[in-house]
Amino acid sequence: MTEDEARGWVADRFDAQVAGKLEEMATMIADETTRQNLIAPSTVAGIWSRHIVDSLQLADLAPADGAWLDIGTGGGFPGLAIAIVRDTAVHLVEPRRRRAAFLEEAAASLGLPHVTVHACKVEAVAERAKTISARAVGSIAALVEAARHVASRDTVWLLPRGRVSAEELAGLSQHARVFHVEQSLTDAESQIVVLRGAFGR
Repeated sequence: MTEDEARGWVADRFDAQVAGKLEEMATMIADETTRQNLIAPSTVAGIWSRHIVDSLQLADLAPADGAWLDIGTGGGFPGLAIAIVRDTAVHLVEPRRRRAAFLEEAAASLGLPHVTVHACKVEAVAERAKTISARAVGSIAALVEAARHVASRDTVWLLPRGRVSAEELAGLSQHARVFHVEQSLTDAESQIVVLRGAFGR
């Protein structure tokens, strides 16, 4: 997906106010990346396709209501972008203090009162969520174990990552009652693992 295609995708789905906030967010993240490594500098020029649409495509896979918890939000993706297009509670979990401080400032500047930033690891978060996201997670098993206390058996887990191997796919049944894999809209080499009933309490 090119930058023009990504901007067109956003324009087709959201109104001018939302698009404007996404533009403002992109500018803030690009600017802050010159001071701390929010996103890879090589991806700044492709921020709409590589980060914004890559994040927003998750909204179509999530329940329409309920709290959303994003683990390891980093520079704002996917959680901060999701908060711009949803008005339900969004929790951004980011243990690195400088990044968490940026997320708090960005949420305030963008007028997103439904965003809460947790400057800690997910193990210290108490809120329960209907949707849990974690971008480029390494181990699904480790993530589920760390975050199971914030999930219920109906929670939807959205885990964007690279190509899922056949071995890993076969192993998903050990971590969730129901799972499938969606193809990413932005990268032919990327997929989104969708879990339900992932050992939630």
